[in-house]
Amino acid sequence: MINAISYASCYVYSPTGICDASVRSRLLCSLLKSGNARYLQKYAARVRQEAAELPNFADFFGASCVLVPVPGSSPPSGDIPWISAHLAGEFARQGLGNVAWNALRRVRPVRKSATAPAGRRPTVDKHYDSFAIDAAAVPDVPAAQILLIDDVVTKGRTLLAAAMRVQEAFPDARIRAFALLRTMGLAAEVQRLLQPCVGEIRWRGGDAHRVP
Repeated sequence: MINAISYASCYVYSPTGICDASVRSRLLCSLLKSGNARYLQKYAARVRQEAAELPNFADFFGASCVLVPVPGSSPPSGDIPWISAHLAGEFARQGLGNVAWNALRRVRPVRKSATAPAGRRPTVDKHYDSFAIDAAAVPDVPAAQILLIDDVVTKGRTLLAAAMRVQEAFPDARIRAFALLRTMGLAAEVQRLLQPCVGEIRWRGGDAHRVP
């Protein structure tokens, strides 16, 4: 069982701040959630630029990396890709990974954390039980390094549960995570949107804890 995963993130998001940067962070989140291809291309290009300049950030990407998008809160409708699948595809086109592999699936819905009261957000266990691996979608490349791709990370429950499920299919793989945007719920304001970081999501006290 995975007790912790390393993660990287590029931008920050303030749910409640009122300063200009905080307001713009919510606009960024809305644009990301819209799935607009032009903005996703722009964000992927920024990640590539940051990876070229920051060695610890760059370590998360590379030609041997398989990009696994994390599904949204509900099973997809038909063959319409979810936001993180679009994002993983753009990352692959930017050379940040070998291939985007859409094999992690939601087999049952969970409540959206963004709209759930604090005490009723899905647990790591609930996320884990809602995930399954589509064996038919296993990539044709060695999956020695797997990078989970998500649009937004809050506490990290979804990413930790996804890593646990993916590890079952690839027990020898190095599994890490990337979220384009990380929520700064405990900070009243953010001073700037672009704040690349490398940190950790750890299982502690029966819950996920993200640092930073």
